[in-house]
Amino acid sequence: MNLVGIEGFGPRVAFYIGDIAVTETVTVTWFIMLVLFIFSFLVTRNLKREATGVQLVVETIVRTINNLTKQNMGEKNAAFAPYVGTLMLLIGISNIIGLFGLRPPTADLNTTMCLSILTFVLTQFFGVKSKGLGGYAKGFLEPIPFLLPLNIIGELANPVSLGFRLFGNIVAGVIIMTLLYSALGSFTQLLLGLTVPLLQAGIPAVLHIYFDVFAGLLQSFIFTMLTMVFISGAME
Repeated sequence: MNLVGIEGFGPRVAFYIGDIAVTETVTVTWFIMLVLFIFSFLVTRNLKREATGVQLVVETIVRTINNLTKQNMGEKNAAFAPYVGTLMLLIGISNIIGLFGLRPPTADLNTTMCLSILTFVLTQFFGVKSKGLGGYAKGFLEPIPFLLPLNIIGELANPVSLGFRLFGNIVAGVIIMTLLYSALGSFTQLLLGLTVPLLQAGIPAVLHIYFDVFAGLLQSFIFTMLTMVFISGAME
């Protein structure tokens, strides 16, 4: 993929469609969506009654997501499991895609804020659907009407904190790893006199495990858990 760089830190332009610039964020997100689609198609086209191999792994993941949804949102809201699972997989893969040399889409504030706004819209929609417009609006007057402005501000702050939390954690890892690779490349030339960045091989692996795998999957879990808490809380 021929990437055209832009000034400053952030996703670069991957290609143009006419006058429209398509960034790394969009391109990598499309790639992740395609991978998920192909994987889902392949593992479900020939299902067997007795699960083995990949089917067994997939069924375990689906069962875990179903149980997680029921535990946090209740049996009556078990239908949210497909959305919860899709959100967790999309964010999880987006966070660890840096292991393959690609920029995580979640290191772009546009992506994280879109996901958090989607959670916000679903929260308001299902809150109104569950309680009715009057009943849901009445909740902003509790415990006393005087707190109405604070309750509204608190509700509007949820998507902002949700989006910035995910973005901040992921982009921090990207920045740290970028600076580390740059420093190791310079040290290789200064200490060993080599133009090949030899020190970049192996040394960053430990930090990749933390920032890309541990922190990435943890942030995916946190975002999904908060989504379930916000939606189920609005419906109660």
